[in-house]
Amino acid sequence: MLRKLFVDFTYPVFRYNLNTLAQLCGTDKYGNHSYTPFYNYHFNSIKNRKVNLLEIGIGGYDNPDYGGNSLRMWKRYFHRGKIYGIDIYDKSNFDEHRIKTFQGNQNNIGFLDQILTRIGKIDVIIDDGSHINQDVITSFQFLFPRLNPGGIYVVEDTETSYIDSYGGDSQNLNNPKTTVNFFKNLIDCVHSESIDKNILPDSLIDYNIKSMHFYDNIIFITKFG
Repeated sequence: MLRKLFVDFTYPVFRYNLNTLAQLCGTDKYGNHSYTPFYNYHFNSIKNRKVNLLEIGIGGYDNPDYGGNSLRMWKRYFHRGKIYGIDIYDKSNFDEHRIKTFQGNQNNIGFLDQILTRIGKIDVIIDDGSHINQDVITSFQFLFPRLNPGGIYVVEDTETSYIDSYGGDSQNLNNPKTTVNFFKNLIDCVHSESIDKNILPDSLIDYNIKSMHFYDNIIFITKFG
């Protein structure tokens, strides 16, 4: 509560420095991870827009009073945006003005469809959920085609592609079922205009991917506007 009050009071000063804002809000997107410099680079041009942002994974595991740090960070960074979060545990304690949470599993297409119906159009999606490879792929396959033109989709903690317990593969770097290899196989989508449509599967054309950026344990995918 003290952290929240402090951030509410000071964020107009710090919201343009995402590294500092992440620290103030207590999210591990800076510190344990080094994601915020990449976020700042990719989000800088849209931070003043009325974006709808959906984050998969709220944090705090089954404790209803823990987590929500990154949701609060995004609320301050996108000061005109609406922030939505989903988690397998009830995190409704974090609902407040411009923040709304939903309980459900990211690999449940029916649940995701219901969320989209309630939210409407989405400009930014961040997958910081289970990090199970199949969950990441399933969520992307359903959500990315429904992302607004010009939208940005982010997948965090892709190191689980190399961890067996998450459905990754610590032995075969070419395993097509891992998160990293799934996205590596989408690189042709970026060049779809240069490829004979007879050899490019319709499923790849339909993604309408403009760019893909791979960093240490995080991927940014941008949709054509």
